[in-house]
Amino acid sequence: MDRKKKSYNLLIGIAALVAIVAAVALVGYIVSEPDPIVLQGQAEAAEYRVSGKVPGRVEKFYAGEGDFVHKGDTLVKIESPEVQAKMAQAMAVKSAAEAQKDKALKGARQEQIAAAYEMWQKALAGEEVMKKSFERTARLYEQEVVSAQKFDEVQAQYKAAKATSAAARSQYDMAVKGARKEDIETVEALVDQAAATLAEVESYLGELYLTAPADGIISARFPKQGELVGQGAPVMAVTDLDDAWFTFSIREDMLHGLQPGDEIRVKVPALGDAVYTTVVSYMHVMESYATWRATLDTGKYDAKTFEVRTVPVRHIDGLLPGMTAIVVE
Repeated sequence: MDRKKKSYNLLIGIAALVAIVAAVALVGYIVSEPDPIVLQGQAEAAEYRVSGKVPGRVEKFYAGEGDFVHKGDTLVKIESPEVQAKMAQAMAVKSAAEAQKDKALKGARQEQIAAAYEMWQKALAGEEVMKKSFERTARLYEQEVVSAQKFDEVQAQYKAAKATSAAARSQYDMAVKGARKEDIETVEALVDQAAATLAEVESYLGELYLTAPADGIISARFPKQGELVGQGAPVMAVTDLDDAWFTFSIREDMLHGLQPGDEIRVKVPALGDAVYTTVVSYMHVMESYATWRATLDTGKYDAKTFEVRTVPVRHIDGLLPGMTAIVVE
């Protein structure tokens, strides 16, 4: 009887030991099983910087951050006294040149001689206006507000104003002495030059109003109203939500033969559980600092990271730049 009891107890002990070993093995397998790979990226969209060719102060904003705008909508007005001064000077020069041309064609009279003198004085006034504009631009150039190219342009225009003043003086002298064929040709050239200068200044006037380069939302406004902006400095940023994509940073051993044109299904947690189909549009290795890790210690290779971009097949309502995207099987 005791012998049977001992055998029974031994069997129970062996069974318990086997159960414990099985439980430990199961727990070890669960613990050691690698976590499922999660490929996470984010949404991005095309962004356009709004900037102008003319330096000045922000006089007025016509749209704020978050507003939706259409291509061609006026966004900002820039105040530039220099451009206004150039416009007045260019109109005065053009009027003077046309008057000189009329005088040369009709022949000089006492009234025309007096008019030539007045035009000469107007040209002198235009030269003075341009001189002040040049001095203002020179100060802004010293403060590194305007570019060297802008400084050179204003300097050239100042020299042109001086030349125009000298030419007006010559026209006055010609009126006193009487016009010749060569003089008539000269004034005609001056009229053409004045017209070209006026057209140039009018083009600058158009640059005082900055417009939207594309449909989208205002994602940033950089200066405040009344602040000074330089030539080419960004004033606003417009984000085109219709030109959106997803960017993923994927280690090369996880690409699994992925190629441009392949479809990838993604989920955007911020938009719920919906799954969206996207197409791979771009793949390129990232810089060395973006490498995930070296795997030489495991007998494999250095695993580099690739930037992979995918474009939604259809427009995704509510998608905003920066939203997280997760690849789903």
